[in-house]
Amino acid sequence: MKTVLVVEDEIAISQVLKAYLKKANYEVEQVFDGNLALAAFLRMQPSLVLLDVMLPGKDGWSILKDIRQHSSCPVIMLTALDDVSYRLSGLNGGADDYMSKPFIGDEVVARVNAVLRRASTLEDGDVKRFGHLIVDFKAHRVTLNGRDVELTPRDLSLLLFLAKHPNQTFTREQLIDQVWGMDYNGTDRAVDLAIKRIRKSLLGWTSTEGEIKTLRGLGYQLCVY
Repeated sequence: MKTVLVVEDEIAISQVLKAYLKKANYEVEQVFDGNLALAAFLRMQPSLVLLDVMLPGKDGWSILKDIRQHSSCPVIMLTALDDVSYRLSGLNGGADDYMSKPFIGDEVVARVNAVLRRASTLEDGDVKRFGHLIVDFKAHRVTLNGRDVELTPRDLSLLLFLAKHPNQTFTREQLIDQVWGMDYNGTDRAVDLAIKRIRKSLLGWTSTEGEIKTLRGLGYQLCVY
């Protein structure tokens, strides 16, 4: 059974989330103080985190940063601040989705299901080798010439997806849908910027082994030889 950690200081909201998630057959653990969130996360090792932004003690942005230092576990941010800048801050900080209050319980469950489905496509436990580039989908780890490739969680998720489907071309819209979700609120320009950062991180990958190609008018593919 998959587990969800709910970090939300409003007890009534937390209880509603717990009820809907348990009805959907998730195990649920609740934390009401930001200072206790990371310890609960490390102990519980949940499948997903529902993380409020405004919390007593440590705020949600800081907790998200802490989690990303330890794990690529999916995180959905919850906030009463319905502002695009906050939404983008969450996604750029490594969140997998973002929901503004008030929300409907069934919608939260649907978002949780969708995020976990996307994550599961990258967690089948196999390792792929493309010359000196090694992609470990279960560990969410990429190494090149024996060294870890440092990427933000969002850029890493994009590279993992492309590596999962080598020599297949995807449009920007398909990548946003499959990797970041239809609720992503940025522009497709973000895909171009992410690809640029990934290419920079893979400069040691020889052109005889593979490359991330741009197919003009079509999209991107991880081309391997």
